[in-house]
Amino acid sequence: MTPTRTTASAPARRRPRTAAVPAARTAPWQDDPFAEAVLAGCGPLWLRREDGDRIPLDVERWCTPADGADHSLLLRCVGLPAPVLDLGCGPGRLVAALLALGVPALGVDVTGAAVARTRLLGGPALHRSVFDRLPAEGRWGAALLADGNLGIGGDPDALLRRGAELIAPGGLLLVEVEPRELDERLTVRVEGADGRLGPPFAWARLGAAATARRARRAGLTVAERWTSHGRRFLALRKG
Repeated sequence: MTPTRTTASAPARRRPRTAAVPAARTAPWQDDPFAEAVLAGCGPLWLRREDGDRIPLDVERWCTPADGADHSLLLRCVGLPAPVLDLGCGPGRLVAALLALGVPALGVDVTGAAVARTRLLGGPALHRSVFDRLPAEGRWGAALLADGNLGIGGDPDALLRRGAELIAPGGLLLVEVEPRELDERLTVRVEGADGRLGPPFAWARLGAAATARRARRAGLTVAERWTSHGRRFLALRKG
């Protein structure tokens, strides 16, 4: 008697797994209307708050040569024993103006278009965050936080500490503050003229009193306060 043959059933075919496609990551000041406005040299442009209010961004002024209030800031850098670092340099007008005054300067910005525009003006600039590793840390004669850049990161305490780390002992952190007294942290998105919004990010707005109070915690003292053409500034000295 011939034994009965049994045929093993073929294993079930597995369907190939489809790899999940990660969502595109976007970054503020890079993948939003700000970069386009810098390339065009014009706005309008705003920071839209969660409550719907909008804070105007003066991109046209940032893309033109330094003005009177800017010069009141930059003249305080003349004669310093070390170069100046412009934190959040944008399109580079302050770096270019410092170089014209004979002051060595370097810009830092997270927006590639802003860094490129700074370099076109003849100014050196790095495509980095102010919190990234930077050259000559602790040896800069002064660092600038102009045009609302005290809001970078939404944590002014951390930003003031970072500014203090970058400058030399006796150096200056020159900060533009809000014209009126404020001390707020908020979430905003860059909005262009067509209503398109960039990704949300943390921001801060501080007046002179709040800035001076927070500066003391970072080891900085107020060396000077002044107003020029409706803009307010503080010179903070590292002890």
